[in-house]
Amino acid sequence: MKRANRLYRFYHKYLANKYVLAFLVFLVWVLFLDSNNLIQRYKTIRNIEKLKDQKSYYEKRIKEDTEKLHELRSDKEKLEKFAREQYLMKKPNEDVFVVLIDED
Repeated sequence: MKRANRLYRFYHKYLANKYVLAFLVFLVWVLFLDSNNLIQRYKTIRNIEKLKDQKSYYEKRIKEDTEKLHELRSDKEKLEKFAREQYLMKKPNEDVFVVLIDED
């Protein structure tokens, strides 16, 4: 009975007030029901952080690849070494042996 009496007083003191009730409805709407709710905002912020990380990774890769491309275009020996290692190219009078090492 005591608990019911406390709930009744709480209801009449706070929830019966139309401004408090309107504020609570607005709060529930904004936090959970709106298209820009709190959960969506959290997911969006997390996605933005992930995309920023990817952006920095790809900017770093672009810089490294640009430097490597510049080296390959400027030095014939490095171009030949790259072609031999990556594409297994060879001169007409030589044989290429590929050695694979198991790391078990």
